[in-house]
Amino acid sequence: MLSEKIKPQVAGILMILVGIISFLSFFDKSGIAGRIFLDGFRFLIGKSIFLLPPLFLLGGISFLKKGRQKIYLPILLGIFLLTLGVSGIISTFQLLQIKDTVGGINQDQLVIEKEGGIIGYLITLPLEKFFGIEVTLIINLAVIVIGGLILIQFLLPEKEKITTEKEPSNSLIRKIFAPKFKIKEVSPQNEVSASFPEEKRKGPEIFTQPQISGIPLAKDLKIKTIEKNNKIAYQKPPLDLLEPDRGKPNSGDIKANSVIIKRTLQNFGILVEMSEINIGPTVTQYTLKPAEGIKLSRITALNNDLSLALAAHPIRIEAPIPGRPLVGIEVPNKIRAEVRLRNLISHQVFQNSPADLLLALGRDVAGSHVFADLARMPHLLVAGATGAGKTICLNNLILSLLYRNPPEILKFILVDPKRVEFPVYNQLPHLLTPVIFNVSQTVNALKWLIGEMERRFDVLSEAKARDIAAFNETREEKDQTMPYIVLIIDELADLMAARSREIEAGIVRIAQMARAVGIHLVVATQRPSVEVITGLIKANITSRITFQVASQVDSRTVLDMAGAEKLLGSGDMLYISSDISKPKRIQAAYTSEKEVRRVVNWIKKIEKPTEQTTEDLSESLEKTLTLTEETTESFFEGGDDPLFEEAKKVVIESKKASASLLQRRLRVGYARAARLIDMLEEKGIVGPGEGAKPREVYFGTEGGKE
Repeated sequence: MLSEKIKPQVAGILMILVGIISFLSFFDKSGIAGRIFLDGFRFLIGKSIFLLPPLFLLGGISFLKKGRQKIYLPILLGIFLLTLGVSGIISTFQLLQIKDTVGGINQDQLVIEKEGGIIGYLITLPLEKFFGIEVTLIINLAVIVIGGLILIQFLLPEKEKITTEKEPSNSLIRKIFAPKFKIKEVSPQNEVSASFPEEKRKGPEIFTQPQISGIPLAKDLKIKTIEKNNKIAYQKPPLDLLEPDRGKPNSGDIKANSVIIKRTLQNFGILVEMSEINIGPTVTQYTLKPAEGIKLSRITALNNDLSLALAAHPIRIEAPIPGRPLVGIEVPNKIRAEVRLRNLISHQVFQNSPADLLLALGRDVAGSHVFADLARMPHLLVAGATGAGKTICLNNLILSLLYRNPPEILKFILVDPKRVEFPVYNQLPHLLTPVIFNVSQTVNALKWLIGEMERRFDVLSEAKARDIAAFNETREEKDQTMPYIVLIIDELADLMAARSREIEAGIVRIAQMARAVGIHLVVATQRPSVEVITGLIKANITSRITFQVASQVDSRTVLDMAGAEKLLGSGDMLYISSDISKPKRIQAAYTSEKEVRRVVNWIKKIEKPTEQTTEDLSESLEKTLTLTEETTESFFEGGDDPLFEEAKKVVIESKKASASLLQRRLRVGYARAARLIDMLEEKGIVGPGEGAKPREVYFGTEGGKE
């Protein structure tokens, strides 16, 4: 028995052979067999025999190319109808000619001449008796058209289809009433050329671009050396250190799902018109337009009914889609595509963006790339259940910043109470201090950041610069630039359980004021409760990323709305910021620990030791972190401070008193410097504060009062 793969090839060869024999028989080059073939088919179809050689050749070639058994019958049927129609046309014209010449129909003469063959004779005479000559001619033309259309459909090469999904049903009624829509599918490899918007906005900005072919893949891009602020050259890590995207999403039978959605809504009295379908890496979004007078709450209330009808759980209804008069129904894909950081970083928007702190977030439901600028957020809260993808997201954010900024421009302070997530970044030249593990050092790091924030405000005020970007543009030497500082806390809940008052106060103080001086917070927690994410923290951190959470209550705690409990996990997230009215669903990129180690090790080998400016920052922070808890507590509770005498000496020698002065001279935080000023006032060394006026210093020397 022949296999299914061989049968079409054998049939194709046989058809080509018949076509060649029939062609050679016209010239009497195929022997007795050719003459028998010629006489037999000439008797059957008359002059239509001249159609057989090209038709058999084309049919055989089609069998060899397509190799599908189901096209045998259509091709043979097309050949039969085409020759039948041509024979009928020839017989009809012959019949018309005899009728005009003789004045009637001589059936014997028609049979003897048989220019249309016996088949044409048997078809034409009955049709002529019932319909007449004119209608017989039209019927034969219709048969020719039908046969030709069938052959054209199966002989011409197929065009690329928009989607690879099969038809939901062969029913003619189903096809007629099936909704018409446009399908957009994500391509895991193609990149897009896009320009970064020049207009700056106050809030964080999201950049999403459609997939367009023709742009070089990530593997084709070369390593570039870029300049930051036109002064610091930085060789970016090569993209080969990261893995490319893998796989392609499979959304199932999208046309059948579209019919099911429309029918289910109609069963509940909701008339809708299906619109486009967006196939993303994780979910497929079916968009629809409700009829006039339909309340959106009626559609959102049918979440469980749609989930039952589609046999998919969980589904999410976005009503309406921001900026569009449509409702989106997001159905999980049967097979998810793996989004990797490499294709996001190689994207033209990321490569050409002037933003120093651009973050690669992932891909949205339409497969478009999504980026956001941390400098415009300016702080970020990340929440989600265990295993939902928080730590991988933090790694993506860190790598995004490392691929854009040298150590002179960007510094990290990493806090990892779990002690297992961030140690890989130790000895990275971008770190101000080794990864912090305990609560006391975290409190001291927050206090140091507050002091550094106050110092930077004084520097910007003296330089008459509005923010850190304007200040760095005016610096002539690279060692005079002020680096960005990003504090990343991997687990806030553990810190809040131990020292909630100090942690909350420090985070709120930094979140309120630190944006202009280039200090930013990224805080993550796996327990999004009101005890961890307090009202003050939420009010000051408006940009939030939420991965899958356990309940709707947790979702409302982070986003102030439900939705995160219906996410799918494994990097499926909702992103919201101050300039977005509703959360945006994004599939975060996946970065393995091996990729992180490769990038970190490469930077360690390439980058030189940091300049003196950042070394001073590191030494100051290290000194603050080594402060004992007793000293810190006694200082903030009002006890004697060991730096009191030194502060007194600084104030008397400089003949002025301010918290910022003590911060710079004593390398302490703002809170401690302010407490020292209060103690000096209590001792009668300095006068009380009078608004914007400087305090008076009552001692000209250490020994006597003026």
